Amino acid sequence: MKFIETKIKDLFIIEPKIWKDDRGYFFESYSESFFKNAGIDANFVQDNQSFSQRGTLRGLHAQANPHAQGKLVRVIQGKVVDVAVDVRKSSPTYGQHLAIELSGENQLMFWVPPGFLHGFVTLEDNTIFTYKVTNTYNKASEIGCIWNDPELNIDWGLPKEEIILSEKDKVLPTLQELNNPF
Repeated sequence: MKFIETKIKDLFIIEPKIWKDDRGYFFESYSESFFKNAGIDANFVQDNQSFSQRGTLRGLHAQANPHAQGKLVRVIQGKVVDVAVDVRKSSPTYGQHLAIELSGENQLMFWVPPGFLHGFVTLEDNTIFTYKVTNTYNKASEIGCIWNDPELNIDWGLPKEEIILSEKDKVLPTLQELNNPF
């Protein structure tokens, strides 16, 4: 497993070692010892999975302390643009984001620690997205930021006319309006 540092401290792209042969492939999608050796001491308590059609955008979300979540995300089938936004007030990269393409084909994973907003948009129909989290969902702790905040200027990889949002995600505040607990 290869842990690739990004321009934002504590965000990692993870490239699993894949064993392929004429039967198919095998890889470890999580190994506690590899994560600890990379400086990520995460205790995962829940696995989540979503199935979405092209253009579905889920995010940008986080949970406030004491229910903050770290997330290990990956795509089993299909393709997404996955985004993490640093909302740690004391961070030199506060308000910056990183976008990465995750797919069933490239099999990359993305570690998003607590203190980041997270979201993704599906680029293909029938996309299966999965993630391990370090805390269970707590509705009262949920925070979020609108996906098209001009200050963030995120390139989601699709025309805005193709974006499909939940009613909740349509009315999220901008980053400046966010009551930020981090």
